[in-house]
Amino acid sequence: MKPITKCVIAAAGYGTRFLPATKAMPKEMLPVVDKPVLQYLVEEAVAAGITDIVIVTGRGKHSIEDHFDTSFELEYTLVEKKKHALLASVENIPNLARIAYVRQPIPKGDGDAILRARTFVGDEPCLVLFGDDLIKGKKGGAEQLIEAFSRKQAPVIALERISDEKVSSYGIVESSSSEGRMHKVDRFLEKPRAEETSSRLWAIGKYVITPEVFDYIVKSGGATSKDGELRLADAFAAMVADRDIYGLEMEGIRYDTGDKLGFIKATIDFALERDDLGPALKEFLKTRV
Repeated sequence: MKPITKCVIAAAGYGTRFLPATKAMPKEMLPVVDKPVLQYLVEEAVAAGITDIVIVTGRGKHSIEDHFDTSFELEYTLVEKKKHALLASVENIPNLARIAYVRQPIPKGDGDAILRARTFVGDEPCLVLFGDDLIKGKKGGAEQLIEAFSRKQAPVIALERISDEKVSSYGIVESSSSEGRMHKVDRFLEKPRAEETSSRLWAIGKYVITPEVFDYIVKSGGATSKDGELRLADAFAAMVADRDIYGLEMEGIRYDTGDKLGFIKATIDFALERDDLGPALKEFLKTRV
């Protein structure tokens, strides 16, 4: 397999859990402290060796393209006002990676969104990130997945352990062969009852896929979804019968920034780590908790 240098970021959803804020603003552009979630994901990919990124967008998401473009007027104003620290925070954003965009006209599932990037990916393995999951730790989620792929040369799915009461709300991965945090996938279960499986591993929005995944997405045809949407999980479920697929438990703290409470937790934790905000925020939290 070729080394992984490409990444697909799915950012076409409506973000309904954050309405009314996301009526006119993409949920991926909501800031964790002062940086959009999407920029964290791009930086995570770049830190793992990614050089080319395609972002799958949808209607009303022009601000994503604007954010990763040069803003001459803004930069000129910051230079004139000698705000060099702020200038440094924005002037390199367009140079993070080579970024392209493709539109998903109608939200028809995560599989359909990934399929839109098929031409960009070509015959190479690639990283896939969804716009809700941030990992804070010694290594980013993307780097962990790419390292796992280099060892197994097979698709790798990011996993997290969940509690018994949450099993019925998520897609669960079952495995009977594990090496530490690495699990060979036996099958996928869509929102099973806790008593139907002993597994407590569920797939989060980070993957390394190989090119044949696209064929399995097309073949699945949305057969298992009530609304006919194409699901990446359906493609993996069919694919596991033909070749090895692995799941990797992520090291570090995961934040679901597509959830209101998860977003607030991420904002607090990221702010606490900053020298300019952490001390004052700690004192404020003491007065509230």
